[in-house]
Amino acid sequence: MDQNNPAPAPPQLSVFPHRDGARYLISGQANIIFQAHPGFHSPYEGVNSLLGRGEYKTSLVGTLYLGLRPHKNLRYNTDIIYNEESAGGRGVSEALGLAGFTNLDVVRNPSLGSIPYLARTEIHQTIGFTDKMVDADPTQFSLAAKVPERRLDLRIGRLSVPDALDINGPGSDSHLQFLNWTADNNGAWDYAANTRGYTNAAIVEYDDVKWSARYALALMPTVANGVDLEWDLGRARGENVELEYRKLPLGRWLPAERKGTVRLLGWVNHANMGVYRTQNNLATAAHTAPDITAHAAAVTVKYGVGLNFEQELTPQLRAFGRFGWNEGQHESYAYTEVDQTFELGGDLAGKGWGREFDKVGVVGISNAIKRDHQNYLKLGGLGFLIGDGRLNYAREDILEAYYSVHNWRGMYTTLDTQLIAHPGYNKDRGPVAVFTVRTHVDF
Repeated sequence: MDQNNPAPAPPQLSVFPHRDGARYLISGQANIIFQAHPGFHSPYEGVNSLLGRGEYKTSLVGTLYLGLRPHKNLRYNTDIIYNEESAGGRGVSEALGLAGFTNLDVVRNPSLGSIPYLARTEIHQTIGFTDKMVDADPTQFSLAAKVPERRLDLRIGRLSVPDALDINGPGSDSHLQFLNWTADNNGAWDYAANTRGYTNAAIVEYDDVKWSARYALALMPTVANGVDLEWDLGRARGENVELEYRKLPLGRWLPAERKGTVRLLGWVNHANMGVYRTQNNLATAAHTAPDITAHAAAVTVKYGVGLNFEQELTPQLRAFGRFGWNEGQHESYAYTEVDQTFELGGDLAGKGWGREFDKVGVVGISNAIKRDHQNYLKLGGLGFLIGDGRLNYAREDILEAYYSVHNWRGMYTTLDTQLIAHPGYNKDRGPVAVFTVRTHVDF
Protein backbone atom coordinates (compact mmCIF):
# COMPACT_ATOMS: atom_id res chain seq x y z
CA MET A 1 0.00 0.00 0.00
CA ASP A 2 1.23 3.50 -0.84
CA GLN A 3 1.61 5.23 2.53
CA ASN A 4 1.30 8.61 0.83
CA ASN A 5 -1.98 7.58 -0.82
CA PRO A 6 -3.76 5.24 1.58
CA ALA A 7 -6.79 3.31 0.37
CA PRO A 8 -10.06 5.11 1.10
CA ALA A 9 -12.03 3.93 4.11
CA PRO A 10 -14.98 1.66 3.26
CA PRO A 11 -18.35 3.45 3.29
CA GLN A 12 -20.33 3.39 6.52
CA LEU A 13 -23.75 1.87 5.78
CA SER A 14 -25.15 2.00 9.31
CA VAL A 15 -25.90 4.94 11.56
CA PHE A 16 -23.27 3.78 14.06
CA PRO A 17 -19.96 2.20 12.97
CA HIS A 18 -19.41 -1.56 13.29
CA ARG A 19 -16.02 -3.21 12.89
CA ASP A 20 -15.92 -6.30 10.65
CA GLY A 21 -14.74 -9.35 12.55
CA ALA A 22 -15.43 -7.88 16.00
CA ARG A 23 -16.13 -10.39 18.76
CA TYR A 24 -19.43 -8.75 19.64
CA LEU A 25 -22.36 -7.15 17.83
CA ILE A 26 -24.82 -4.55 19.08
CA SER A 27 -26.98 -3.27 16.25
CA GLY A 28 -30.56 -2.88 15.14
CA GLN A 29 -32.93 -1.95 12.37
CA ALA A 30 -36.29 -0.27 11.90
CA ASN A 31 -38.52 -0.80 8.87
CA ILE A 32 -41.61 1.37 8.36
CA ILE A 33 -43.90 0.50 5.44
CA PHE A 34 -46.85 2.57 4.25
CA GLN A 35 -49.04 0.80 1.68
CA ALA A 36 -52.21 1.84 -0.10
CA HIS A 37 -54.36 0.66 -2.97
CA PRO A 38 -57.27 2.34 -4.77
CA GLY A 39 -60.61 0.66 -5.23
CA PHE A 40 -60.72 -2.13 -7.82
CA HIS A 41 -63.28 -4.29 -9.62
CA SER A 42 -64.90 -6.54 -7.00
CA PRO A 43 -68.40 -7.90 -7.75
CA TYR A 44 -68.35 -9.92 -4.51
CA GLU A 45 -66.20 -10.39 -1.41
CA GLY A 46 -65.77 -13.08 1.22
CA VAL A 47 -64.35 -13.33 4.72
CA ASN A 48 -60.76 -13.58 3.45
CA SER A 49 -60.96 -11.19 0.49
CA LEU A 50 -58.70 -8.27 -0.31
CA LEU A 51 -61.08 -5.34 0.21
CA GLY A 52 -62.39 -3.88 -3.03
CA ARG A 53 -62.61 -0.36 -1.64
CA GLY A 54 -59.51 1.77 -1.37
CA GLU A 55 -57.51 1.45 1.85
CA TYR A 56 -54.14 2.24 3.39
CA LYS A 57 -52.15 0.73 6.26
CA THR A 58 -48.79 1.20 7.97
CA SER A 59 -46.54 -1.44 9.55
CA LEU A 60 -43.45 -1.09 11.70
CA VAL A 61 -40.86 -3.75 12.53
CA GLY A 62 -37.92 -3.04 14.83
CA THR A 63 -35.18 -5.55 15.68
CA LEU A 64 -32.34 -5.53 18.20
CA TYR A 65 -29.41 -7.71 17.09
CA LEU A 66 -26.98 -8.95 19.74
CA GLY A 67 -24.09 -11.31 19.07
CA LEU A 68 -21.00 -12.60 20.87
CA ARG A 69 -17.95 -14.61 19.80
CA PRO A 70 -16.67 -15.99 23.13
CA HIS A 71 -13.22 -16.96 21.76
CA LYS A 72 -10.82 -15.94 18.95
CA ASN A 73 -10.28 -19.30 17.21
CA LEU A 74 -11.76 -18.74 13.71
CA ARG A 75 -11.32 -22.36 12.64
CA TYR A 76 -13.74 -23.36 15.41
CA ASN A 77 -15.64 -20.11 15.69
CA THR A 78 -18.70 -19.85 17.94
CA ASP A 79 -21.43 -17.21 17.62
CA ILE A 80 -24.05 -16.72 20.31
CA ILE A 81 -26.99 -14.86 18.75
CA TYR A 82 -29.92 -13.09 20.43
CA ASN A 83 -32.57 -10.97 18.66
CA GLU A 84 -35.49 -9.12 20.21
CA GLU A 85 -38.19 -7.84 17.86
CA SER A 86 -41.40 -5.81 17.75
CA ALA A 87 -43.92 -5.96 14.89
CA GLY A 88 -46.73 -3.43 14.92
CA GLY A 89 -49.25 -1.88 12.60
CA ARG A 90 -51.33 -3.67 9.96
CA GLY A 91 -51.25 -4.87 6.39
CA VAL A 92 -53.91 -3.94 3.87
CA SER A 93 -57.05 -6.04 4.45
CA GLU A 94 -55.35 -7.46 7.57
CA ALA A 95 -52.96 -9.46 5.33
CA LEU A 96 -55.84 -11.40 3.73
CA GLY A 97 -56.93 -11.90 0.15
CA LEU A 98 -53.59 -12.53 -1.58
CA ALA A 99 -51.38 -15.62 -1.78
CA GLY A 100 -48.50 -13.34 -2.76
CA PHE A 101 -49.14 -10.74 -0.08
CA THR A 102 -47.61 -7.31 -0.56
CA ASN A 103 -45.74 -6.79 2.73
CA LEU A 104 -43.44 -9.46 4.18
CA ASP A 105 -43.14 -7.55 7.47
CA VAL A 106 -46.81 -8.05 8.36
CA VAL A 107 -47.65 -10.58 11.06
CA ARG A 108 -50.59 -12.68 9.86
CA ASN A 109 -52.30 -12.50 13.27
CA PRO A 110 -52.77 -8.77 14.03
CA SER A 111 -54.27 -9.56 17.45
CA LEU A 112 -50.74 -10.36 18.70
CA GLY A 113 -49.98 -6.63 18.92
CA SER A 114 -46.61 -4.88 19.01
CA ILE A 115 -45.31 -6.17 22.38
CA PRO A 116 -41.60 -7.11 21.90
CA TYR A 117 -40.91 -10.82 21.54
CA LEU A 118 -37.96 -13.17 21.23
CA ALA A 119 -37.18 -13.59 17.54
CA ARG A 120 -33.92 -15.55 17.57
CA THR A 121 -31.70 -17.13 20.18
CA GLU A 122 -29.25 -19.55 18.66
CA ILE A 123 -25.76 -20.98 18.80
CA HIS A 124 -23.80 -21.03 15.56
CA GLN A 125 -20.76 -23.31 15.66
CA THR A 126 -18.14 -23.62 12.91
CA ILE A 127 -15.92 -26.71 12.63
CA GLY A 128 -13.12 -26.09 10.16
CA PHE A 129 -11.58 -28.92 8.13
CA THR A 130 -8.66 -26.82 6.93
CA ASP A 131 -6.45 -24.01 8.17
CA LYS A 132 -6.98 -22.11 4.91
CA MET A 133 -9.22 -19.12 5.64
CA VAL A 134 -11.32 -17.19 3.11
CA ASP A 135 -13.09 -13.85 3.37
CA ALA A 136 -16.72 -13.80 4.49
CA ASP A 137 -19.32 -11.06 4.75
CA PRO A 138 -20.28 -10.75 8.43
CA THR A 139 -24.02 -10.76 9.14
CA GLN A 140 -26.20 -10.51 12.22
CA PHE A 141 -26.19 -14.34 12.33
CA SER A 142 -22.52 -14.99 11.50
CA LEU A 143 -20.02 -12.50 12.93
CA ALA A 144 -16.66 -13.76 11.61
CA ALA A 145 -15.02 -11.90 8.69
CA LYS A 146 -12.94 -15.00 7.79
CA VAL A 147 -14.03 -18.64 7.73
CA PRO A 148 -12.37 -21.97 6.90
CA GLU A 149 -12.58 -22.77 3.19
CA ARG A 150 -13.99 -26.22 4.01
CA ARG A 151 -16.15 -26.31 7.10
CA LEU A 152 -19.19 -27.64 8.90
CA ASP A 153 -21.65 -25.07 10.26
CA LEU A 154 -24.12 -26.03 13.00
CA ARG A 155 -27.05 -23.87 14.12
CA ILE A 156 -29.50 -24.73 16.86
CA GLY A 157 -32.11 -22.67 18.65
CA ARG A 158 -34.89 -20.25 17.84
CA LEU A 159 -34.50 -18.96 14.28
CA SER A 160 -36.10 -18.55 10.88
CA VAL A 161 -35.35 -21.36 8.41
CA PRO A 162 -34.91 -18.89 5.48
CA ASP A 163 -31.99 -17.40 7.44
CA ALA A 164 -29.97 -20.32 6.02
CA LEU A 165 -31.98 -21.87 3.12
CA ASP A 166 -33.39 -20.44 -0.13
CA ILE A 167 -31.22 -17.33 0.26
CA ASN A 168 -30.97 -15.23 -2.89
CA GLY A 169 -28.78 -12.13 -3.24
CA PRO A 170 -31.21 -9.94 -5.24
CA GLY A 171 -34.40 -11.47 -3.80
CA SER A 172 -34.38 -12.20 -0.05
CA ASP A 173 -34.35 -8.89 1.86
CA SER A 174 -37.74 -7.21 2.37
CA HIS A 175 -36.03 -4.30 4.16
CA LEU A 176 -34.03 -3.11 1.15
CA GLN A 177 -35.32 -5.12 -1.82
CA PHE A 178 -38.70 -6.55 -2.85
CA LEU A 179 -41.67 -6.61 -0.49
CA ASN A 180 -43.91 -9.38 -1.79
CA TRP A 181 -43.99 -12.66 0.16
CA THR A 182 -43.48 -14.66 -3.03
CA ALA A 183 -40.64 -12.44 -4.28
CA ASP A 184 -38.38 -12.79 -1.24
CA ASN A 185 -39.21 -16.45 -0.52
CA ASN A 186 -40.26 -19.42 -2.62
CA GLY A 187 -44.05 -19.21 -2.33
CA ALA A 188 -44.54 -22.97 -2.78
CA TRP A 189 -42.13 -23.75 0.10
CA ASP A 190 -44.42 -24.25 3.09
CA TYR A 191 -41.49 -23.88 5.47
CA ALA A 192 -41.88 -24.66 9.16
CA ALA A 193 -42.69 -21.50 11.15
CA ASN A 194 -45.19 -19.98 13.52
CA THR A 195 -47.30 -16.98 12.48
CA ARG A 196 -44.36 -14.62 13.17
CA GLY A 197 -42.08 -16.65 10.87
CA TYR A 198 -39.89 -18.30 13.53
CA THR A 199 -39.43 -21.83 14.81
CA ASN A 200 -37.08 -23.98 16.85
CA ALA A 201 -34.69 -25.81 14.56
CA ALA A 202 -31.33 -27.48 14.03
CA ILE A 203 -29.47 -26.75 10.78
CA VAL A 204 -26.35 -28.57 9.55
CA GLU A 205 -24.39 -27.09 6.65
CA TYR A 206 -21.25 -28.28 4.88
CA ASP A 207 -19.35 -25.71 2.79
CA ASP A 208 -16.65 -26.50 0.25
CA VAL A 209 -14.90 -24.41 -2.40
CA LYS A 210 -17.68 -24.50 -5.01
CA TRP A 211 -20.61 -26.16 -3.29
CA SER A 212 -22.61 -26.42 -0.08
CA ALA A 213 -25.17 -28.84 1.36
CA ARG A 214 -27.69 -28.05 4.10
CA TYR A 215 -30.19 -29.99 6.21
CA ALA A 216 -32.75 -28.38 8.53
CA LEU A 217 -35.06 -30.09 11.03
CA ALA A 218 -37.68 -27.68 12.39
CA LEU A 219 -40.82 -27.65 14.52
CA MET A 220 -44.20 -27.12 12.83
CA PRO A 221 -47.04 -25.05 14.32
CA THR A 222 -49.78 -26.95 16.16
CA VAL A 223 -52.42 -25.54 13.78
CA ALA A 224 -52.17 -23.81 10.41
CA ASN A 225 -50.65 -20.34 10.80
CA GLY A 226 -50.55 -20.91 14.56
CA VAL A 227 -48.49 -19.17 17.23
CA ASP A 228 -47.57 -22.32 19.20
CA LEU A 229 -45.18 -25.04 18.01
CA GLU A 230 -45.59 -28.83 18.23
CA TRP A 231 -42.63 -30.28 20.17
CA ASP A 232 -43.41 -33.96 19.47
CA LEU A 233 -41.34 -34.72 16.36
CA GLY A 234 -43.26 -37.95 15.87
CA ARG A 235 -46.43 -35.91 15.31
CA ALA A 236 -45.06 -32.92 13.40
CA ARG A 237 -41.79 -31.75 11.87
CA GLY A 238 -40.39 -30.01 8.83
CA GLU A 239 -37.38 -31.54 7.05
CA ASN A 240 -35.46 -29.57 4.42
CA VAL A 241 -32.46 -30.36 2.21
CA GLU A 242 -30.68 -27.86 -0.02
CA LEU A 243 -27.76 -28.28 -2.43
CA GLU A 244 -25.91 -25.17 -3.62
CA TYR A 245 -23.45 -25.00 -6.51
CA ARG A 246 -21.40 -21.84 -6.94
CA LYS A 247 -20.40 -22.08 -10.57
CA LEU A 248 -21.37 -19.82 -13.42
CA PRO A 249 -24.60 -20.99 -15.08
CA LEU A 250 -23.65 -18.58 -17.89
CA GLY A 251 -19.89 -18.96 -17.48
CA ARG A 252 -19.32 -19.73 -21.15
CA TRP A 253 -20.50 -16.24 -22.14
CA LEU A 254 -19.48 -14.10 -19.14
CA PRO A 255 -16.13 -13.06 -17.62
CA ALA A 256 -14.77 -15.37 -14.93
CA GLU A 257 -15.33 -12.83 -12.15
CA ARG A 258 -19.12 -12.82 -12.67
CA LYS A 259 -20.55 -14.87 -9.82
CA GLY A 260 -23.42 -17.28 -10.28
CA THR A 261 -25.18 -19.69 -7.92
CA VAL A 262 -27.81 -22.41 -8.29
CA ARG A 263 -29.68 -23.92 -5.32
CA LEU A 264 -31.93 -26.99 -5.32
CA LEU A 265 -34.33 -27.37 -2.39
CA GLY A 266 -36.39 -30.35 -1.28
CA TRP A 267 -38.71 -30.47 1.73
CA VAL A 268 -41.17 -32.72 3.56
CA ASN A 269 -43.62 -31.60 6.25
CA HIS A 270 -45.35 -33.91 8.75
CA ALA A 271 -48.31 -32.31 10.56
CA ASN A 272 -52.03 -32.55 11.25
CA MET A 273 -52.96 -31.26 7.78
CA GLY A 274 -56.34 -31.73 6.14
CA VAL A 275 -56.80 -33.16 2.63
CA TYR A 276 -58.67 -30.87 0.21
CA ARG A 277 -60.37 -33.63 -1.80
CA THR A 278 -61.66 -35.40 1.30
CA GLN A 279 -63.14 -32.21 2.75
CA ASN A 280 -64.64 -31.28 -0.64
CA ASN A 281 -66.41 -34.65 -0.90
CA LEU A 282 -67.76 -34.41 2.65
CA ALA A 283 -69.03 -30.88 2.07
CA THR A 284 -70.68 -31.77 -1.24
CA ALA A 285 -72.55 -34.67 0.36
CA ALA A 286 -73.69 -32.44 3.24
CA HIS A 287 -74.49 -29.43 0.99
CA THR A 288 -72.25 -27.15 3.07
CA ALA A 289 -69.05 -25.22 2.53
CA PRO A 290 -65.93 -27.34 3.15
CA ASP A 291 -63.69 -26.73 6.17
CA ILE A 292 -60.11 -27.95 5.78
CA THR A 293 -59.63 -28.02 9.57
CA ALA A 294 -62.71 -30.22 10.26
CA HIS A 295 -61.02 -33.61 10.37
CA ALA A 296 -59.81 -36.11 12.92
CA ALA A 297 -56.26 -35.62 14.16
CA ALA A 298 -53.78 -37.52 12.00
CA VAL A 299 -50.20 -37.16 10.80
CA THR A 300 -50.19 -36.38 7.09
CA VAL A 301 -47.31 -35.58 4.74
CA LYS A 302 -46.78 -32.67 2.35
CA TYR A 303 -43.70 -32.33 0.15
CA GLY A 304 -42.23 -30.14 -2.55
CA VAL A 305 -39.16 -28.92 -4.44
CA GLY A 306 -37.68 -25.56 -5.34
CA LEU A 307 -35.02 -24.14 -7.65
CA ASN A 308 -33.27 -20.85 -6.96
CA PHE A 309 -30.62 -19.09 -9.07
CA GLU A 310 -28.77 -15.78 -9.19
CA GLN A 311 -26.28 -14.51 -11.74
CA GLU A 312 -24.13 -11.38 -12.05
CA LEU A 313 -24.39 -10.05 -15.60
CA THR A 314 -22.29 -6.89 -15.10
CA PRO A 315 -20.67 -5.39 -11.97
CA GLN A 316 -23.98 -3.61 -11.23
CA LEU A 317 -26.64 -5.84 -12.85
CA ARG A 318 -27.89 -9.15 -11.45
CA ALA A 319 -30.58 -11.58 -12.60
CA PHE A 320 -32.39 -14.07 -10.35
CA GLY A 321 -35.28 -16.46 -10.32
CA ARG A 322 -37.13 -19.20 -8.48
CA PHE A 323 -39.39 -22.13 -9.32
CA GLY A 324 -41.40 -23.93 -6.66
CA TRP A 325 -43.81 -26.88 -6.62
CA ASN A 326 -45.62 -28.84 -3.94
CA GLU A 327 -48.08 -31.71 -4.20
CA GLY A 328 -51.02 -29.43 -3.36
CA GLN A 329 -53.31 -32.14 -1.96
CA HIS A 330 -52.76 -31.20 1.66
CA GLU A 331 -53.62 -28.07 3.55
CA SER A 332 -51.49 -24.94 3.14
CA TYR A 333 -50.14 -24.84 6.66
CA ALA A 334 -47.27 -22.54 7.58
CA TYR A 335 -46.27 -19.97 4.94
CA THR A 336 -48.81 -19.11 2.24
CA GLU A 337 -51.35 -20.64 -0.13
CA VAL A 338 -49.23 -21.41 -3.21
CA ASP A 339 -48.80 -24.83 -4.82
CA GLN A 340 -46.68 -23.69 -7.77
CA THR A 341 -44.68 -20.53 -8.43
CA PHE A 342 -42.46 -19.02 -11.12
CA GLU A 343 -40.35 -15.93 -10.46
CA LEU A 344 -37.89 -14.02 -12.65
CA GLY A 345 -36.33 -10.63 -12.02
CA GLY A 346 -33.22 -8.57 -11.50
CA ASP A 347 -31.71 -5.54 -9.83
CA LEU A 348 -29.37 -2.76 -10.90
CA ALA A 349 -27.10 -0.74 -8.60
CA GLY A 350 -26.95 3.01 -9.17
CA LYS A 351 -23.21 3.49 -9.68
CA GLY A 352 -23.77 4.24 -13.36
CA TRP A 353 -25.74 7.38 -12.52
CA GLY A 354 -23.58 8.47 -9.59
CA ARG A 355 -25.69 6.83 -6.84
CA GLU A 356 -23.59 3.81 -5.85
CA PHE A 357 -25.88 2.57 -3.07
CA ASP A 358 -29.20 3.26 -4.77
CA LYS A 359 -30.86 0.28 -6.38
CA VAL A 360 -33.71 -0.45 -8.78
CA GLY A 361 -35.37 -3.85 -9.01
CA VAL A 362 -38.08 -5.53 -11.09
CA VAL A 363 -39.61 -8.98 -10.69
CA GLY A 364 -42.47 -10.92 -12.25
CA ILE A 365 -44.21 -13.72 -10.31
CA SER A 366 -46.91 -16.20 -11.26
CA ASN A 367 -48.52 -18.28 -8.49
CA ALA A 368 -50.95 -21.19 -8.84
CA ILE A 369 -52.87 -23.79 -6.82
CA LYS A 370 -53.82 -27.37 -7.73
CA ARG A 371 -57.28 -28.56 -8.82
CA ASP A 372 -58.46 -29.86 -5.42
CA HIS A 373 -57.36 -26.61 -3.77
CA GLN A 374 -59.24 -24.67 -6.47
CA ASN A 375 -62.40 -26.71 -5.91
CA TYR A 376 -62.16 -26.14 -2.18
CA LEU A 377 -62.30 -22.37 -2.72
CA LYS A 378 -65.04 -22.69 -5.39
CA LEU A 379 -67.21 -24.50 -2.84
CA GLY A 380 -66.81 -21.63 -0.37
CA GLY A 381 -63.93 -22.99 1.70
CA LEU A 382 -61.55 -20.69 3.54
CA GLY A 383 -57.80 -21.00 3.91
CA PHE A 384 -55.84 -19.04 6.49
CA LEU A 385 -55.21 -16.29 3.89
CA ILE A 386 -57.66 -16.49 1.00
CA GLY A 387 -61.30 -17.33 0.27
CA ASP A 388 -63.80 -15.07 -1.53
CA GLY A 389 -66.77 -17.41 -0.96
CA ARG A 390 -66.58 -18.56 -4.58
CA LEU A 391 -63.91 -18.70 -7.27
CA ASN A 392 -63.47 -18.20 -11.01
CA TYR A 393 -59.93 -19.55 -11.10
CA ALA A 394 -56.90 -17.94 -12.73
CA ARG A 395 -53.23 -17.77 -11.77
CA GLU A 396 -52.31 -14.94 -9.41
CA ASP A 397 -49.82 -12.85 -11.42
CA ILE A 398 -47.70 -10.13 -9.82
CA LEU A 399 -45.33 -7.50 -11.19
CA GLU A 400 -43.27 -5.62 -8.59
CA ALA A 401 -40.80 -2.75 -9.12
CA TYR A 402 -38.89 -0.60 -6.63
CA TYR A 403 -36.33 2.19 -6.42
CA SER A 404 -34.32 2.32 -3.19
CA VAL A 405 -32.60 5.63 -2.36
CA HIS A 406 -29.61 5.66 0.01
CA ASN A 407 -30.08 8.86 1.98
CA TRP A 408 -27.21 8.82 4.48
CA ARG A 409 -25.25 6.09 6.25
CA GLY A 410 -27.85 3.46 7.21
CA MET A 411 -30.94 5.41 6.10
CA TYR A 412 -32.90 4.41 2.99
CA THR A 413 -36.20 5.38 1.36
CA THR A 414 -37.90 3.10 -1.17
CA LEU A 415 -40.76 3.65 -3.59
CA ASP A 416 -42.43 0.40 -4.62
CA THR A 417 -45.36 -0.58 -6.85
CA GLN A 418 -47.02 -3.98 -7.13
CA LEU A 419 -49.54 -4.77 -9.88
CA ILE A 420 -51.61 -7.88 -9.13
CA ALA A 421 -53.89 -9.69 -11.57
CA HIS A 422 -56.49 -12.14 -10.18
CA PRO A 423 -55.97 -11.51 -6.42
CA GLY A 424 -56.58 -14.71 -4.49
CA TYR A 425 -56.60 -16.62 -7.84
CA ASN A 426 -59.96 -15.06 -8.71
CA LYS A 427 -60.53 -13.92 -12.31
CA ASP A 428 -63.69 -12.07 -11.22
CA ARG A 429 -61.74 -9.63 -9.01
CA GLY A 430 -59.00 -7.10 -9.74
CA PRO A 431 -56.59 -6.14 -11.09
CA VAL A 432 -55.26 -4.06 -8.21
CA ALA A 433 -52.24 -1.78 -7.80
CA VAL A 434 -50.55 -1.47 -4.39
CA PHE A 435 -48.28 1.53 -3.80
CA THR A 436 -45.62 1.61 -1.08
CA VAL A 437 -43.28 4.03 0.65
CA ARG A 438 -40.71 2.27 2.84
CA THR A 439 -38.32 3.91 5.29
CA HIS A 440 -35.47 1.77 6.58
CA VAL A 441 -32.74 2.50 9.13
CA ASP A 442 -29.79 0.27 10.06
CA PHE A 443 -28.22 1.24 13.39
